[in-house]
Parts: sequence; structure tokens; C-alpha cells
Amino acid sequence: MKNTALTSTHEALGAKMVPFAGYNMPVQYEGVNIEHETVRQAVGVFDVSHMGEFLIEGEHALDLIQKVSSNDASKLTIGKAQYSCLPNDDGGIVDDLIIYKIKEETYLLVVNASNIEKDWNWIQSKNDVGATMRDLSEDYSLLAIQGPKAVEAMQPLTSQDLSAIKSYNFVVGDFAGIDHVIISATGYTGSGGFEIYCKNSEVKQIWNNVFKAGAGYDIKPIGLAARDTLRLEMGYCLYGNDINDTTSPIEAGLGWVCKFNKEFTNSKALEAEKQRGTERKLIAFELDERGIPRQGYDIVDGNGNKIGTVTSGTMSPSLGKGIGLGYVPTIFADINSKINIQIRKKAISATVIKLPFYKG
Repeated sequence: MKNTALTSTHEALGAKMVPFAGYNMPVQYEGVNIEHETVRQAVGVFDVSHMGEFLIEGEHALDLIQKVSSNDASKLTIGKAQYSCLPNDDGGIVDDLIIYKIKEETYLLVVNASNIEKDWNWIQSKNDVGATMRDLSEDYSLLAIQGPKAVEAMQPLTSQDLSAIKSYNFVVGDFAGIDHVIISATGYTGSGGFEIYCKNSEVKQIWNNVFKAGAGYDIKPIGLAARDTLRLEMGYCLYGNDINDTTSPIEAGLGWVCKFNKEFTNSKALEAEKQRGTERKLIAFELDERGIPRQGYDIVDGNGNKIGTVTSGTMSPSLGKGIGLGYVPTIFADINSKINIQIRKKAISATVIKLPFYKG
């Protein structure tokens, strides 16, 4: 089990540690609901240093990225980031990722922790253009400072204007006494804030200064369990749950990151799928009565026939009701359609809704 540079810090804070994607990670400190509410109302800090970072450089860097990713990275300018996915050859998704344009001919790809080796091998297998690839995952740490008070609380730590960093933009600058860190706004919680990419040797200083600066703003460390409830309230896909090697980006509702003005892996088949429509779709649903939908629960029709599976589900701390995502045949996917979630021996009525669950 790998540790992050902050593992001992989390343990000293009394975090419950669990194995996640090969890392020893904090799943919660005080409790999921308290931590969730902290991010929705104030400011919370996640150690997400388990994420993977690849540097793609050289005159053919963009050529490689355009070939392996579904979105159009040629639209990126320095200081901008883009959500995208890596399609496989069979209609599924190798991973979803964020692409940062650091400078001309230099891009940072941020990938999911559980897929670092798989993604690296996949991209490398497509690199017949001679782009330079470097895996920085073991050397870099990542903090996500999230919540409506994040900008105000953290502004004293940097000469950069944090309020000026728009969504999916970033700057490279000073933060918490460290020069040349990436400060980006690509949050996964729906409550604002930003992320800090730094070297492992720098993250402890940054963590300590962040908590000093946030002392008057009810700042708390937040674990992966609340990260999951926060992202689910926004309807953001989680790789391994809602998307994987067998789910198509079109049926997952990620057609908006598939740009067919260029060729990329399996683009012809995905374009055809988008034009003809998919047989199933990823839907969002709210339970109409008490209950907690969990990953793997059956979705059934009014006659009790299985029509799909819950891919992510929880009791929403913000809404106080059961919410979830899952795949169903397209005929059941219209907004306001009625479905049922099989929770133990009872089929609980649910309504298909338009995302996000949490409106802020």
C-alpha cells in the first residue's frame, strides 16, 4: 500500500484510513455528513495526491493528445484546462481525465489513481508520433480546497487573484510560501474552490499554511467518503462506477466531450452511435420515499422486471433523500419517468430527474 506525503498527518488527525486505488487514504475524519456540509457551507481540504499526472511534451504532444482523447485539445490555450475521456477500441472508456495546457507543446494530463498504469500503457501504445511522455505521479501531491469560502480564506496565501481564476482555468504562481505551484479551478464538488499541484516535499508546508489561513472560516480536512457524496449530488461520473471499459461516452451522457471534427480512437463508431441513439442511457434518479440506493442494486420496472443497475447511490446529505445514477433502456430515461429501485425485498419508487441533484 502506497502512502501520500500527508498520510502521517491524516493519521495524527484521527482519520479513518482505507485502501483506495493502491493508496492508504483518509475516508473520513469527523463523519461524512459533517464533512459534506463543511464543503457546501464553508471550506474543506481533500488530499487527492493519489491521482496520476502525466506530462506530454514536444512538437507532437498535441498530435498524441488529439489521437487518444475525445475532446478537442487544439482549443486549449495556455492557462486553460479541459475535461475529456480516453475511448478504447471497443466503444468503452479507458479513463476520464483533465488536460491542462501548461505552455506551448507542454500538456499535463491528470488521470484517475486506479488507472495510472493502464492509462500510461494505453497512451504509450498510441504514441507513434514521438511525443515525450513523463509520469510525474509519484513525485507530485494534489490538494483540493473546496467550498464557498475557499477563495476568501486562501487569498492571503498568494499574490494571484484567486477570484479571477474561472472554471477550468489555472495559473502557475506562488501559494503558501511555495513558488511555481499550479492553482486550478476544476473542482469535483460543485461548491467552488480550487486545486493545488505541488511537489511532495512542499505539500506539508502548504497543508499547514492552508489550515492556519482557514482557521477563521471553519476549515476542516475532508475524506474520500464526502468527496463521493459531493460529486454524486452534482451528477459527476466516477470511473469504475458510472463509466468503465464497457460503457460508451455517448450512453454515459458524455457526448459533449466527444468532438467529431477530428479523428480519435474509435471516433467513427462513437459518431455513428451518437447519430442513431443508444439503447441505454445513464440516468439520475431520486427516491420518492425513504431508502438508500446503493451501487449494484437492481433497477426494476412496474412489474418487477430488472431493467438496469444502480452505478452510484447514497443518501444525499444536502437533500435528505436517496439519490443515484444507473443505466436503463432509453425508453425509461425521459425526465419524470417512474422506475423502481430494489432495496432488499422492497421495490422503492423513484423518479428520473435532470442533473444536478444539488442546485446550490
